[in-house]
Amino acid sequence: MRIKTLTVSEINNYIKKILDNDFILNNLSVRGEISNLKYHSSGHIYFSLKDDNSKINCIMFKSKIYDLDFVLKEGMAVIVSGRAAVYTANGTFQLYCNTIQQEGLGELHIRFERLKEKLSREGYFDAEVKKNLPKNPERIGVVTSETGAAICDIINVIRRRNNKVDIVLYPALVQGEGAYKTVIDGIKYFNNKKSVDIIIIGRGGGALEELWNFNEEELAKAIYNSKLPIVSAVGHEVDFTISDFVADFRAATPSQAAEIVVPLEDELYREINEYENKLNFIIDNKLSNERRRIQNLEKVLSLNSPSSKIVNAYLEIDNLKDKIEKIMAFKIKSNKQKIFSLNNMLNAHNPINILKRGYAIIEDENDKLIKSKDFFDEKKKIKIYMEDGYVVGNFIPVERGGELSWQRRKVIMKCLKI
Repeated sequence: MRIKTLTVSEINNYIKKILDNDFILNNLSVRGEISNLKYHSSGHIYFSLKDDNSKINCIMFKSKIYDLDFVLKEGMAVIVSGRAAVYTANGTFQLYCNTIQQEGLGELHIRFERLKEKLSREGYFDAEVKKNLPKNPERIGVVTSETGAAICDIINVIRRRNNKVDIVLYPALVQGEGAYKTVIDGIKYFNNKKSVDIIIIGRGGGALEELWNFNEEELAKAIYNSKLPIVSAVGHEVDFTISDFVADFRAATPSQAAEIVVPLEDELYREINEYENKLNFIIDNKLSNERRRIQNLEKVLSLNSPSSKIVNAYLEIDNLKDKIEKIMAFKIKSNKQKIFSLNNMLNAHNPINILKRGYAIIEDENDKLIKSKDFFDEKKKIKIYMEDGYVVGNFIPVERGGELSWQRRKVIMKCLKI
């Protein structure tokens, strides 16, 4: 018997038909732990149901959620009633849930909460121990898988924001047993080398068990003891790990971690320009204030300067000198006039000058000047002084007259130049 060749759609529809006609698969009640939980915007709930060895994808449509009286959480142990079928579009085998009953928290979730509570008591999550992220890092260390989507997202975002920032990758395992040890090695490597400014650890999204390496206590202690600041970027926005709580900063995704760590280059230039403008303003303002202060000091100095006082003193000396010279000139002129007048008077009364004009001086024998005619009442011995000498002899009066006439007085005064 020859079986014809089937298309993908035909084989998926055939499997679906078989499963849809199976009584057990259409009336299932399955116990397991919720993982990879997602509340979709459409209103449907997508999650995985797992045990220690296997997992199955599950969906609960919006129409069935109204009967759900509690909120589903990661790690929650539940009993799901529904049917198993194949989604023919992609051949996915999944469980379509009709009801969900809460049974309790799963083992991984219990371990997560216990470790979280323990580390919180020991101060691993305290804000006081968080290190500040560098504002403008030059080199960034990344600890993640070298083949995963996380490193590609980080590189793309960093290159887009600032192409001058260096990226140093430490390839680590981010899934599987003991993978957390390679993340610890990466943290220690960067701390020992001191070649980067900050570290990003992380990976893409996944179920709780897939992210469990980032919930290990040993990794939490390595993050806490790191001298370099660490940003944890594990999974998606709804995923929380112990590493997120211990790290200095938690990013919802690896892309967001890159955005947080690396500032936009344009923003850096804008900030530099703002600082430059502020600095120039401060400098200009300081210089203006100093110029005004110096100008005020110069004014005070000019008012109190010794040179100014000396100049003023010179001017005052010059003024006094001019006054003295004027006074002396006036005095000299005045004295010259007085001397000239006195000289004229002296010349006018000088006996020698009088004698030169034809007059004589008469003295008695005792050298006394004879001023009156009454002296000549009888014969007297007299001495007569003239311009060229004197004569001595006896004078016998013949006649004595009265006062001089006016005409005679004028002649005498003219001769004397009185």
